[in-house]
Amino acid sequence: MTQYFLTMPHDTADEPTMESMQEMDPAELEAMIAAVDGFNTALNESGSFVTAGGLQPPSTAITVDATGGEVKRVAAPFVDATEYVGGFWIIDVADEETALGWAERASAALQSRIEVRALQEAPA
Repeated sequence: MTQYFLTMPHDTADEPTMESMQEMDPAELEAMIAAVDGFNTALNESGSFVTAGGLQPPSTAITVDATGGEVKRVAAPFVDATEYVGGFWIIDVADEETALGWAERASAALQSRIEVRALQEAPA
């Protein structure tokens, strides 16, 4: 089994949060929440679920750099980007094709693109 990191992009200009989602059309929000709940339930029932979460927007990030003589803390993300990872799942599945199938289901539920990457395994 291999673990895969499924990520969902957000637009940096919008920085959507759980609070801002309340501004969506209530019927659309309810449908999306139901679709994601169905996806999460299926993922759990399959035994593939490891963990998942949503991230606060980059404007809340603090970058720590202790590589030099002085530790620096900068109130900013370490990369300026037009998009950022807004949420994620880590799943444990037999192969990449299975991970891609789950990503397709997540994409349909969220109406968003989903990036899939395998986690690195320790060398043998």
